Amino acid sequence: MCNTCGCNVTAGNRHLLFQQPQKKTVTAISVLSNLLKHNDQQAQLNRAKLDAHGILAINLMSSPGSGKTALLEATIQRLKDKFRIAVIEGDLETENDAERIRAQGVPAYQITTGTACHLDAHLTQHALEHLNLSEIDLLFIENVGNLVCPASFDLGHHRNVTLLSVTEGDDKPAKYPVMFRAADLMLITKTDLLPYLDDFSPAKAERCQRALASDVPIFALSSRSGEGLATWLQWLENEVSQHKLRVQQNQTLQPRVQQDGHKSHRQPPEIRFRPV
Repeated sequence: MCNTCGCNVTAGNRHLLFQQPQKKTVTAISVLSNLLKHNDQQAQLNRAKLDAHGILAINLMSSPGSGKTALLEATIQRLKDKFRIAVIEGDLETENDAERIRAQGVPAYQITTGTACHLDAHLTQHALEHLNLSEIDLLFIENVGNLVCPASFDLGHHRNVTLLSVTEGDDKPAKYPVMFRAADLMLITKTDLLPYLDDFSPAKAERCQRALASDVPIFALSSRSGEGLATWLQWLENEVSQHKLRVQQNQTLQPRVQQDGHKSHRQPPEIRFRPV
């Protein structure tokens, strides 16, 4: 987690470390709190910019290998004639995922975070500067693969979609409640593998999600076979339509940023002493 690995500091917000008031006593907690404060302020600016262009921004979150990029490829193939789509990709290194998205004929900007295990609002701001917002209806932000930290950072987006692959444990919502509480929609992915994975129960995964007092929709689908994609696509179409109505009424939509996770990122890195 960020309070031990230090990934609160990213290429997007590192400059803020040098903006602490010189006459104040600077502590680790005050520095981290300042970074989060600036993150939330930048997120509001990002969202206002997206709203001004009528863009719905969806943050995709999951563990690595759950099928986020494959889902985007399948979604783009089916919706690119209906909506103008763009993607922001987040990974520690490489442009592999952005190249896969560009091969589908839509713009994609790759953020490489280096060591940071999540995106933040400042990194997102930089990415938005490289996209033509006047030519986008639907923006996907594929967050760094991680089931903890991404749920605690507002990027300026509107909806969180959390993926759970059948190749993972069906109790993941119980083990990672901060992440799954942040979901506005939960997708159970790679369902074409269920005949070979008798230890994953979609029903148990749903029970674990509902035990978090979560009433969000849960869809099961396979990007490879196409099974279940129609329900996901319909959800997206409804969300885009509803967002355009909100924008016309000068309203917006806030994501479910998790305050429990937010608090943990205000704590200083843990110091461990090695016995002599």
